[in-house]
Amino acid sequence: MPERRLREADVIDAKWRKSNSVTPERRKREARDVAIAPGLGSVWTWTALDADTKLVWLVDGGRRDTFAAREFIQDLVGRLSSRIQLTTDGHKAYLEALDEAFGSNIDYAMLIKLYGEDKMGETRYSPAPCVGTRKEEITGRPEKKHISTSYVERQNLTMRMHMRRFTRLTNAFSKKLENHIAAISLHFMFYNFVRIHQTLRVIPAMAAGVTDRVWEISDIVKLLDEKPEKPNYEDAQYGLALGFEPRGYRR
Repeated sequence: MPERRLREADVIDAKWRKSNSVTPERRKREARDVAIAPGLGSVWTWTALDADTKLVWLVDGGRRDTFAAREFIQDLVGRLSSRIQLTTDGHKAYLEALDEAFGSNIDYAMLIKLYGEDKMGETRYSPAPCVGTRKEEITGRPEKKHISTSYVERQNLTMRMHMRRFTRLTNAFSKKLENHIAAISLHFMFYNFVRIHQTLRVIPAMAAGVTDRVWEISDIVKLLDEKPEKPNYEDAQYGLALGFEPRGYRR
């Protein structure tokens, strides 16, 4: 039911980004690890957020590559009923994928962060200091005042703070891909339908007209009693992109 309702939501100004969560092995060993035991390595969580209602209406995941970008954007296109303005970061995989999916039927811009030099002695996990940004209009006529990724960056922080497994440089990382997927699914269900947004003073789903009330945790639990849909493994890009098929997972 939530999946159907989110497909009916109306979106005008969208932002998205990726968030990384690292599983047990070091990144430089990922290719070898995945070949030995599918499910190891880095998982990137792709999210699309409506800037006005703060509704996260699409969540996907997998690698940080063109394949994942295309799958994410193709899913995005099927959920839209009108032209939108879209802002992304400077990840080049978006360019080809968005052109294939939307053509000229979108107002699209990139917000590119400019980084300074890495400080000596810091680990590779520490990002270089951001010294500025550059706005690039890619397609259509995006309004400059709406070219921003601030809302989705803040949502990314909310995700990291609500799920311990996203904390960097700790042993709280996901040990099992299937559990990682389940935790993310539960978090965004809670975020959209239960948690009252401090700025909106309602839940994002109400702001978007998806529901007319604030849900309780018990409402989410009741969904487990409904007849489950047939597992759609093609939708579960977390699994397919890493060579692992989660059981019964849907966004």
